[in-house]
Amino acid sequence: MPSTRRAGSISRRCECRGADGKLLGTSCPLLSKKNHGSFLVRQELPLDAEGKRRPFRRTGYGGVKEAQADLDRIRGILDLAGDDEDAQRRVGDLLAGLMKSRGPIPEPVEVSRKLGVGVELDGKMTVGEWLDVWIASKKTRNTTNNGYRSHIRVHLAPRIGHLRLDRLNVGHLVEMFDAIAEDSETIEAENQARREQDARCRWTKPGRPPAAVRQQLAEERAKLAEMKPYRKTNGAATRQSIRRTLRAALNAAIARQLITFNPASHVELASGKRPTGLLWTDERAKRWRATGEKPSPVMVWTPAQLGAFLDAAEGHRLYAFYHLVAHHGFRRGEGVGQGWPDVHLEEKRIDVTAEIVVDGWTPIETVPKTDASMSSVKIDSGTVVVLREHRVRQLAERDAWNEQAARERAAGRDTRGWADTGKVFTAEDGSWLHPDVVSREFRKIYEAADLPPINLRDLRHGAAGLVKAGGGDLHDAKVKLRHSTITLTSDTYMAMFQEYEDELTERAAAVVPRARKAPAPAEQ
Repeated sequence: MPSTRRAGSISRRCECRGADGKLLGTSCPLLSKKNHGSFLVRQELPLDAEGKRRPFRRTGYGGVKEAQADLDRIRGILDLAGDDEDAQRRVGDLLAGLMKSRGPIPEPVEVSRKLGVGVELDGKMTVGEWLDVWIASKKTRNTTNNGYRSHIRVHLAPRIGHLRLDRLNVGHLVEMFDAIAEDSETIEAENQARREQDARCRWTKPGRPPAAVRQQLAEERAKLAEMKPYRKTNGAATRQSIRRTLRAALNAAIARQLITFNPASHVELASGKRPTGLLWTDERAKRWRATGEKPSPVMVWTPAQLGAFLDAAEGHRLYAFYHLVAHHGFRRGEGVGQGWPDVHLEEKRIDVTAEIVVDGWTPIETVPKTDASMSSVKIDSGTVVVLREHRVRQLAERDAWNEQAARERAAGRDTRGWADTGKVFTAEDGSWLHPDVVSREFRKIYEAADLPPINLRDLRHGAAGLVKAGGGDLHDAKVKLRHSTITLTSDTYMAMFQEYEDELTERAAAVVPRARKAPAPAEQ
């Protein structure tokens, strides 16, 4: 499609008709009068998708200045396309549609914004179309984008994707989040019904069930097969996460000047507060053993419990990993992705510059998620010793692997040598350590030690508790864990710090020597 275009024109048009009913046009005797007739704008547009001509015509202008203003806007819009055939077709479609609808001619700068991001130029872009454009342009790492895509695919596109972007309002979002909450309640009820039905399908006594019972169990299992499978519910925290995704997408639309208002910033949702970290006190551990219930999603071992875990883990090949996470708050991906070139044992410093995360099931290497995360961590002398011992063990593993590989090759079997990835923590063959491996091994060790349950991430949380136990405060914990804001630290650890405060207060009071006996407790 050629980039050149024909010059537009403005002419006077007469609407008078002769005795035969036909327009007189230029033969009208009244055209010489100043105010007779109206002005016509004509401009040749780019060819349509089938290669056909399509001139733009619009009449009814009361003055030449009004007509010239529209013609200038049309020319400016056509100039935006340059030599881009797709852009030429799109601006041609826009102007042809405006000719039919008699819609106002927009300013070229308004069309330019939409043309640059590949959205429809007619102002009827839907939320779903914009979300597709937005996610395609995101430069964040894959694991983050996968979360965005999941929110778009499962929640946003099905519920509000059909709405016009420029007409999306708070009411639409209230309805959407109310529907998500209602669906979640339904799912939870169905999950509970399945759990109860599943219990009816089990034979818990020793030996094979009698024939009559087997028949009953078969009937119950048939009922279970007809029920919906277990599904994930979407709680308050998930809804807040969905809103963050939508808010980011709409903020990007505002930045592109496609809309002027972000309803996701104004919809009110139930608080999805970060879980509070609590210590596994003796009382809580006793109740957990009796009921199986955890007091909080974020539970932290006491120093004594942590010591018991590390004692149990000391002979494990990944002991140094758990020691590093427990004492210095490394995230799982940071620990697995840590390279020896960034470990400076003489300076007691580790530079965190990379992490290994899971994309689906595939481990990928990426930079830490935030600038605060990508920084240096000071380590203690004990950790230096542990890492030195780990390096000796790792080199011994390398030599043993290579010797075995050499024997295998001598026997005619194709066996690769130890992979020198440069990582501190690796698989036995030197390759990357899958993040899930350290989580599975962690669980095996603490269960064998009969400790109350925590997640591997809670081991990182425990590092904040050690800061407090060592006399530090929330700011010190923020620095240790490399949080971007102290609010994040406070929301998670304030309750745990207060529990440590009680212990420290009692210890501090016990330091003061007293000559007199402590007062006896008052009689009831």
